Amino acid sequence: MSINAGAGGTESCDWVGMLFRMYGRWADKKKYTVQRIDHLPGEGAGIKNVTFIVKGEFAYGYLKSESGVHRLVRISPFDANKRRHTSFASVDVAPEIDENIKIDVKEADLRIDTYRAGGRGGQHVNVTDSAVRITHIPTNIVVQCQNERSQYKNKQTAMKVLKSRLYERELERKKAELTKQHEEKKRIEWGSQIRSYVLHPYSMVKDHRTSCETSGALGVLDGDLDGFMDAYLRYEKKR
Repeated sequence: MSINAGAGGTESCDWVGMLFRMYGRWADKKKYTVQRIDHLPGEGAGIKNVTFIVKGEFAYGYLKSESGVHRLVRISPFDANKRRHTSFASVDVAPEIDENIKIDVKEADLRIDTYRAGGRGGQHVNVTDSAVRITHIPTNIVVQCQNERSQYKNKQTAMKVLKSRLYERELERKKAELTKQHEEKKRIEWGSQIRSYVLHPYSMVKDHRTSCETSGALGVLDGDLDGFMDAYLRYEKKR
């Protein structure tokens, strides 16, 4: 999974941090494990983008409902005048592919860069150029990992994520061919959200695809997502 800040500056970076916590809390309740493999802190607060792996039975089956733009409305803690702000963040979800599925990735199509890991990780994190960034040139997909001190382990993890994203891309391509509809990538801003989280002037979370909603916004932000995921699976089956 990846979460990226959209329109809204520091507000959106804080929103990314809130979403990352929300999925972490949901995973805890499911007894899943979460492994953060890359993140970029926001300039003022929060997280600009974060990539992590969620491991557990049916993890992708549930979490695929979260892919899209998420919108937050609240009184800004960063606004001295206590005005209401709207923030956006996008969530991308891809399944980890079965090892038996062969994904052909040519070495000539890859650009591999190493660099010193930044952010949290202790006093040893910046000693060597252990972080790895891989760019798949034909698709311009970029993945990076700085979780381990070992450059080899970081490269292995990054390659696994790259193959998952290439696999998901191919599934989407085939889906578009079957439906004869080519989806247009939406901007991370107003009008493209799949779900809205309103904390002011009232409390509500509403999914705009399924019309599922609840007034328990704080509970949702604390990981109570099962109702939305169930509604999405029913919606997909009906479609």
